Amino acid sequence: MKLSSTALLAFAISSVTATAYAESQSQAFTPVTVNTKSAQAEATGFVEGQSITGSTRNWYANEQLKRGAKFSYKKDGVSTPTDRRINWVQGTILKYNSGFTEGTVGFSTEVAAYNAIALDRDRKDLASNNGGAPGTRPGAGNNRTLTEEGGDAVDQWSKLGLANVKARVSNTTLTAGRQNFSSPMVDVIGNRALPSSFQGVAIHSEELNNLAFDLATFDRNSPRTEESQRKFRTEYANGIVETDHVYTGGITYTPFASLTTSLWATQAEDIWNQYYFGASHVLGDSQVLSLTTGLNYYKTQEEGKALIGKIDNDTYSLSFGLTHQAHSLTFSYQEVNGNEYFDYLHETNGIYLANSLLSDFNGPNEKSFQIAYGLNMAEYGVPGLKFNIYQARGWGIDGTHYTGNGGVADKGYDGIQSQDGEHHYEYGIGASYAVQSGPLKATAIRATYTAHRASENQADGSLNEFRLVTTIPFNIL
Repeated sequence: MKLSSTALLAFAISSVTATAYAESQSQAFTPVTVNTKSAQAEATGFVEGQSITGSTRNWYANEQLKRGAKFSYKKDGVSTPTDRRINWVQGTILKYNSGFTEGTVGFSTEVAAYNAIALDRDRKDLASNNGGAPGTRPGAGNNRTLTEEGGDAVDQWSKLGLANVKARVSNTTLTAGRQNFSSPMVDVIGNRALPSSFQGVAIHSEELNNLAFDLATFDRNSPRTEESQRKFRTEYANGIVETDHVYTGGITYTPFASLTTSLWATQAEDIWNQYYFGASHVLGDSQVLSLTTGLNYYKTQEEGKALIGKIDNDTYSLSFGLTHQAHSLTFSYQEVNGNEYFDYLHETNGIYLANSLLSDFNGPNEKSFQIAYGLNMAEYGVPGLKFNIYQARGWGIDGTHYTGNGGVADKGYDGIQSQDGEHHYEYGIGASYAVQSGPLKATAIRATYTAHRASENQADGSLNEFRLVTTIPFNIL
């Protein structure tokens, strides 16, 4: 399936035309004004504003590799292949937040203990990727359950997931220590039993009503399934190269009630400079017909010592979503312009592309298209129940022109030059339910089944995966 730029433009025009029959959502321009309300002026005190909250997540995943690909595990000291991997973990977070002290400058603290219990401890079930087997990325292991040398599960472990202090003046907050952070390049990833977090200093400012500023620097991340902290590395390089510091900054601007834009820049020291622009616009009334348009664009170039080699990559995604009452239909096109992967920082969700699914559809020179349908059962009297189904296809993957590593082994993207005309497809179906009231209010249950099929040298391989995740929040104080 190959879409020309003309076809994409025609589709965009027809989508906009369809929304002409909908009631218009407010498109009023919002001028930039000084925020006259001060969050710090409303501070209640260190003790008076404190809270103790938490959540516990039951996380189960069952994967089966296809087309001859294998995981491996140690049996009597011998590496043994298996096509199936099962991970079942209970992750619990207990978090304390103080209030801000009163005065011109307010101070507060945030501390969160993370605990994980391996519910499935069978060595065969906890198999790891057999670095180099067809359908597995080199160096990838089991990043779902913490295991010891040899593959035995760590039965239970704990760590400080968050530990920081905050200082606030008016509507500007400085946070120092281990923290959550959200941006298109450094973003907490929460798709395991426990989320990641980052060590560093960040400033968030909302002194203007519809214009927010962020600046941050980080030197370590706390991985989802590890007790210790690590330096940052990239998702698709060899897993060895690390950066000492990550610097990021951005602005979020909402010029209209229906339009949100953001502009960010991030430097992974001696690896890359990465720039991002994103925009999301809503037109119409979802009770009649609305159109949501999304644009995400990344520019990546090597920086400093270029530890993973030369990079010159432009990647974008464009999506159009039509919503009528309970029903939504979304079309997404994504394109990678570069002879290397579109890459992002490991242990982050720093990929805001529309076709980032089980596969990221981010191979060198790859084009991809996705169709997704969602059903919200609230319109039929069952609030909290949702269903979704999608299919995505990627084609034109070509790494044969990659020269970014300068011929140096273990630098850059190993094996990328073998990708010549690779293609793949993925489909998935999911259901979720959020409890609406009672003692278990906000408890979320989600089940998904995903299948991915790939040509011989496509990086993600062929597999089926079923996940069942239950998250229960709770309040103590």
